[in-house]
This record gives sequence, structure tokens and C-alpha cells, in this order.
Amino acid sequence: MLLFIMVACAPSEQELYDAGIIELRKGEFKTAIENFDRILEENPNHFDALNARGVAYFELQKWDDAIVNFKAAMKQDSVSYKPYLNLGNAYLEKEEFKDAVVNYNMASALDLNQTDIYYNRGLALLGMEEYEDALLDFDNALRVDPNQALVHFNRGKALVGNNDPLEAINALHRSVSLDDTNGAAFYLLGITEMSALNKVDEGCAHLQQALQLGYNEAQEWIDEFCSSDS
Repeated sequence: MLLFIMVACAPSEQELYDAGIIELRKGEFKTAIENFDRILEENPNHFDALNARGVAYFELQKWDDAIVNFKAAMKQDSVSYKPYLNLGNAYLEKEEFKDAVVNYNMASALDLNQTDIYYNRGLALLGMEEYEDALLDFDNALRVDPNQALVHFNRGKALVGNNDPLEAINALHRSVSLDDTNGAAFYLLGITEMSALNKVDEGCAHLQQALQLGYNEAQEWIDEFCSSDS
């Protein structure tokens, strides 16, 4: 009689990686990390697993753990833009804007076709109050796709910071026309209209819209400038 002994084969690195990516896409970030951990226990220099584990930690808002993994991935492949872009995003979330810009610059230098860098680097530059440079990046992002409401909104913020309220109002009008659910955009539009152009009626209408959308900072302006007896 022949006896067949069933031996369970351990999954390969590729199988574990593919399973981790599936979990990552499903939003099961902890399970994804478990798969990447199994790869890295046997092969701590696995670039894709390091980068993907960093992404999973990023999605869990564990910025420091994400940074550790992205930096480790860089050591394994210094010519891939991916960990630099991801590292920039992690620093952006931590509001460490200078470090974010440095890594976005590296990502862009490694792959000029990564146009997603423009918007994120613009946000970091905006956080540094480097308004003119931020505007260049937002303009580049809009050349790729002119219908990005958030880009128009942040471009409006940069224009306000750069003391160009008329262009800021145009940008903010464009933003709210593309997305009428952004209370912060209506708020900034309202106060800029009132401050720069003394358009009280228009400004108050936009502040009311901001308040209806849950942007409670609008209430102070409404109370001071938009009451019926003001």
C-alpha cells in the first residue's frame, strides 16, 4: 500500500506579498502588515514589502512607523521614486514641511512623470508660507487636471497669503463650483470678499453656506458683520 504524506507548503514571498497587497486594498491594514512581516522575517531587504508595509502603517496613521519602513526601502532601492514620495507624504502629515519638500524633490528628480507630487509638494510649501513656490506647484497640478476642487481651494489660500485677493476669490469661486460641500472654501471666500472688496452681501451668503456645512468658525464673522441690524 502506498501512503501519501500531505506536507503543507509554506507560501512563497510572492504569495505573501500578493496577499498583503490584497488586504491593503481591502483596507485590512493590520492583516496586510502581518503578511509583510512574514516576508521580512526571512528577507529583511525585500524592497516591495518594506515600502508596502510603510503604506499600511501610513493608512493606520502611524507616521513614525511608516517613516522607518520607507527609509529602509530607500536603502534597498535608491533609484525608485516611490519611497521618497511616500516619505514626503508621511512628513506632510506630521507637518514637518521642510523634510516633506526635500523628499518630494527627490521623487520628482527620479521620475518626472509623477505629477501627483505637484499638489502634495504645494501643500508642504503652503505650510512653510512659501506662497509663490506653492502657486507654481498648484498651477502645474491644474495643468494636469484643471477640475481639481481641492487644488483650486489651496491655490486660493496661497493667493491670499501672497496678497492677491482678487485672484484668490477667482480660485475659490472655481473651487466651490466644483465642490459645493467644502465649508472651509466657502468660509475663506466669504471673508476674502468682505475684507478685500467690502462685498458684505456676497460674503455673508458664503459664510452662511460655510456654517450650514458645519464650518463653525464662520459664526463669529456672521455675528459681527451679517446680523440684520448691522
